[in-house]
Amino acid sequence: MKLSELKINPDNPQIFDDLSKLENSIRDFPKMLKLRKIVYDPKTMMVLGGNKRLICLQNLKYKEISDDWVISAEDLTEDEKHRFIIQDNILEGDWDWDILANDWNQDELIEWGLDLPLFDDFSDKNKEINTELFEDEMIIKLKYTEDDYILVREQLSKIAETPEQAVWKLLNNE
Repeated sequence: MKLSELKINPDNPQIFDDLSKLENSIRDFPKMLKLRKIVYDPKTMMVLGGNKRLICLQNLKYKEISDDWVISAEDLTEDEKHRFIIQDNILEGDWDWDILANDWNQDELIEWGLDLPLFDDFSDKNKEINTELFEDEMIIKLKYTEDDYILVREQLSKIAETPEQAVWKLLNNE
């Protein structure tokens, strides 16, 4: 198979930081790819499993790979392909939590075995919130780019008259 036929999934929720160890592994032991195949969607040629391996092969200047290093996911439904992307990487790698939060169903991720982090309102990110010094009112600051700020304001205005009322409604699931 020509390597140029395969496409890296731009929406893959894994983080591809340092691939040097994997690249060295492929250079030193390319036969492993026969056992850890790259799985792709035959309709789009998008890689469902093995994006990191594909990047490493490209970095190593491979132009073609053996057909037994890849496998088509032709028997999977669209939902199963979506699920495969997560379950293929459950035990390894780092995740892009923004992509997961925006493009994936939280309940399905948990059902498939992904341990989601607990986002605590009192994390280092929000250390300026001091509940010990609570007075009559508190201010919670959120930082947005200008475009995101406009989008948030528009969305909140669809829920209630003021942003504060909208947030309150959202928190109370009204």
